[in-house]
Amino acid sequence: MVFLPLLALLAGSAIAVQASMNAHLGVLLRNSLFGTAVAFCVSSIFTLIAIVLTTKHYPSLATIKAVPYYMWFTGAAFSSLGVSLFYFLIPRLGIGPTMSFALTAQIIVAVVASHFGWFDLPQRSINGTRLSGIVALLSGIYLINWK
Repeated sequence: MVFLPLLALLAGSAIAVQASMNAHLGVLLRNSLFGTAVAFCVSSIFTLIAIVLTTKHYPSLATIKAVPYYMWFTGAAFSSLGVSLFYFLIPRLGIGPTMSFALTAQIIVAVVASHFGWFDLPQRSINGTRLSGIVALLSGIYLINWK
């Protein structure tokens, strides 16, 4: 069970490194949206290669048709917004402040989404302990960015 949290730490580390590198790409290209476009295009190629190498069973046409139309676009729109903002903000704020604010928002939204069970995901109610964690997180953000 320790393996999954370690993978989550690896994912977070990868996001911080790639965001920094691709933000710099946007600076070099003089346009953060170009950096975003390059990142998504190359990521798509790597993802398609991973799918071909690792997938044994592809979804049926019926499964694909059963997916609500908005699910094909809304996640990608949020991803594009988030990534583009990272690449815009990192050269201006720095990686530490940008990531600390972004991760704070991610955790707060995740706690709320978990509380309500959004997107048919497991539900975990907000309680005093979780609220204390959010207060500690906000205190940490203050200390990281202003002290």
